[in-house]
Amino acid sequence: MLPVVILAGGLATRLQPLTQSIPKALISVNGRPFIDHQLRFLKNQNITDVILCIGHLGEQIQDYVNDGSAFGLKVTYSVDGPKLLGTGGAIQKALPLLGENFFVQYGDSYLPVQYGPIQEFFFRSQRPALMTVFRNQNQWDSSNVIFEKESIINYDKTTLVKEMQFIDYGLGILNKEVFSLYSTNVFLDLATVYNQLSKQKQLAGFEVFERFYEIGSHEGIAEAERFLSQLNLGE
Repeated sequence: MLPVVILAGGLATRLQPLTQSIPKALISVNGRPFIDHQLRFLKNQNITDVILCIGHLGEQIQDYVNDGSAFGLKVTYSVDGPKLLGTGGAIQKALPLLGENFFVQYGDSYLPVQYGPIQEFFFRSQRPALMTVFRNQNQWDSSNVIFEKESIINYDKTTLVKEMQFIDYGLGILNKEVFSLYSTNVFLDLATVYNQLSKQKQLAGFEVFERFYEIGSHEGIAEAERFLSQLNLGE
């Protein structure tokens, strides 16, 4: 399986004061740090390598996860440095640690889907990037994707139109070459990369049917806690 990049370097301002002393990834959900749930799930998806992109209070994440062996994984780290690089910039900085293709997901999302079929579809698509999408219909957040015939026709978080019935699920696959057009060590949002790829008809789409869970808000934490309390991942 491809390695997974987890973007865990944000400031999590919506959760302050909780995140003034701990990073969002270490918020306790159902009795253990959220990243603990993420890593155990990835292990169950036959993932072996994880790259954690960290920034704000990231040393606490390193202290907890260490080399990943406690989770049956190999975990390496890419640190933003003194200035935040954004989700796209963080991936760019991590590229030397990566092969040609890799999964990307956010550090505040729990995504109960099967990664294997998504990877298989990515290689069949013969495109440099893939975005998983969920038929959201503005239920959990604003829909921002027009998805047709296994392609992302339009992805735009700022200009929303009624034809957008899907939302970025939070799991993608990228070929490292998609970053060759962007300057390094400057702020870059992954949403900008996805938007440009959709305009160029280079972004494959894979529909998933399990809703996502996130801890970006207090309400999201409560929902994730309810969901995770029902799971038994063989721990």
